[in-house]
Amino acid sequence: MTGSTAASFTADDYRARMERAARTAAEAGLAGLLVAPGPDLVWLTGYTPPAVTERLTLLVLAAGQEPVLVVPALEAPDARRAAGAAALTLRDWIDGKDPYAATAALLDTSGRFGISDNAWALHLLALQRALPGSSYASLTEALPMLRAVKDAAELDLMTAAGAAADATFEEIRNVPFTGRREAEVAADLDRLLRRHGHQQVDFTIVASGPNGANPHHEAGERVIARGDMVVLDFGGLRDGYGSDTSRTVHVGEPTDEERRVHAVVRDAQEAGFRAVRPGAACQDVDRAARRVIADAGYGEYFIHRTGHGIGVTTHEPPYMIEGEERPLVPGMCFSVEPGIYLPGRFGVRIEDIVTVTEDGGRRLNTTPRELVIVE
Repeated sequence: MTGSTAASFTADDYRARMERAARTAAEAGLAGLLVAPGPDLVWLTGYTPPAVTERLTLLVLAAGQEPVLVVPALEAPDARRAAGAAALTLRDWIDGKDPYAATAALLDTSGRFGISDNAWALHLLALQRALPGSSYASLTEALPMLRAVKDAAELDLMTAAGAAADATFEEIRNVPFTGRREAEVAADLDRLLRRHGHQQVDFTIVASGPNGANPHHEAGERVIARGDMVVLDFGGLRDGYGSDTSRTVHVGEPTDEERRVHAVVRDAQEAGFRAVRPGAACQDVDRAARRVIADAGYGEYFIHRTGHGIGVTTHEPPYMIEGEERPLVPGMCFSVEPGIYLPGRFGVRIEDIVTVTEDGGRRLNTTPRELVIVE
């Protein structure tokens, strides 16, 4: 992840997040949290360290203790300028010294800690050697809902990111498709997302004809032709918060079967959205969408979960999938994106980001879900 979350967040905002994270960790029976560089660190402190470094950077959080950021001395000046720096203590270390011993001194020697999923094995193993009585659980396992419920300021940023993705679709539907390579249309999507304020583009799927039957197709050299169904799935980060939307368009007039399959997916997406309400289980959204597709005879061709959470990353908990009984809570944001994928022929996917409200759900993407004809 590049960039910070947003300049509008203050030291008090980050302090509140760190206090809540430490409190939640204690309630989960953890001695504390160890947060490595990545989206959790950005969300908690506003600090984005250099993208690649073998030097230890680690935020240490524990209930009743001041937050401490262990950071290499040469990176300390940038860390002190982070928006949340006023809410924590910096403990810097210089090359040649042992950062793990310094970190171990901050921890309960026999505790169980939550640690970032993306922490380097190099650092985790060194901490285990420094604290042989300690044990660890990934943050996704220990605190999966840490970032799931967005506050009002975060929802504003999510809404703006969704609107930017919508503006991108409204423009891309008017560019030429016939005779152009998928990669060329993908480049247009990248350019338009950035024009509408995205600092980071994470994916621009353009899957034409039979390529549409691969949900994660990489845009390639295939030339788009009249008669092709084309799945468009694109998004990234705008002011640190994610967008992700899918629409399926058709080059020229579709066949009756193509219209029928698209209509089934549209109805399934609507059913998934209608299932969103506080207290409903995540799996209820998946079941509602999947039932429509199964009843239409295409159940075996819906081959992925109905949705994933989104926030400072484009994929994060919660997940709309069978077996996930976690209840929906106002402020959660996630995709609703059923699809049908007919091998060797075509695919259809329709995706909106949805946030849970006090009495239901609200779409953050509002472009037409009907089948759009392009040239």
